[in-house]
Amino acid sequence: MTKADIVAKISEKEGMEKADVQAVIETFMSEVKNTLEGGDNVYLRGFGSFIIKKRAEKTGRNISKNTTIKIPAHNIPAFKPAKVFVEGVKTNVEVK
Repeated sequence: MTKADIVAKISEKEGMEKADVQAVIETFMSEVKNTLEGGDNVYLRGFGSFIIKKRAEKTGRNISKNTTIKIPAHNIPAFKPAKVFVEGVKTNVEVK
């Protein structure tokens, strides 16, 4: 499902203009991004959390040059689903 699909579904269900729904979704994503860039986590009860994970410094390999490189410690954004979300997916989606 793409962002356009989400906009279309919400617009259809709520009877709102697609442009209004698009603006709300864009603003939501922008706020989540800005909050994470500011160093804070975003918690959505019953859905999940957008969190910042810390990655420790590690040693990597450049295969083309056959050299060892040092990858510095850094932070990455991550999504951690809520327990009810995980249980819903486990019970409703069959394993392929």
